[in-house]
Amino acid sequence: MDCTGCMPRRAWELPFLAEAEEVAALRRLLRLHLEFWGLQELSEAAELCVSELVANVIKHVGPGTPTTLAVRMNGTRLRIEVHDPDPRALPTLADADSDAESGRGMALIDALTDRWGVDLTVGRKATWCELRTSGTADDGHVTGPRMARAADVLGFYASSLNPSPGAGVSRLKATVAEEAAIGVITDLLHWLQAHGRDSEQVLDRAQVHFEAEVQAH
Repeated sequence: MDCTGCMPRRAWELPFLAEAEEVAALRRLLRLHLEFWGLQELSEAAELCVSELVANVIKHVGPGTPTTLAVRMNGTRLRIEVHDPDPRALPTLADADSDAESGRGMALIDALTDRWGVDLTVGRKATWCELRTSGTADDGHVTGPRMARAADVLGFYASSLNPSPGAGVSRLKATVAEEAAIGVITDLLHWLQAHGRDSEQVLDRAQVHFEAEVQAH
């Protein structure tokens, strides 16, 4: 989906103690971040993944373990990591026809996600999973004719704000891109006024078109 108006998708980490009572708060925080990032459609699956990853730490490493939740974009995938200090307690994946309780949580993650794994370092491990988004660009945002045209216009305007040779819109900081967008809108309002058009009416019509297209996607 289009992430117009969303906060930049910067990686974030949250240290916590692995306790069952902490899971609900972690899920709420993750849900809020995904809403800000325009990834609401992933909330249910992502929250389930966090629940299972934390439950895995509680069960196999121990309650009260210092743990960290890390969330970031990996290309067009949403990556969720749970870090703990025990590289020996590796997650297991139960067979589909197994009656064993151990490994059921990872089986759910395996079914929900695009891929998952474990990264080991000295005295630490990170169990991670990735969910595929609807994005088609490296920053996880949706591309298309309108987005491409907007990027071209912003690139032209941003050159006066950030005149670095070869610096395209993809390299602009969010604040620079926002100033460029404001410049585009301001100049268009001047153009409309100079041609005797009602700028407020045009903006209202544009907002209606925008909301209709967002709902359609």
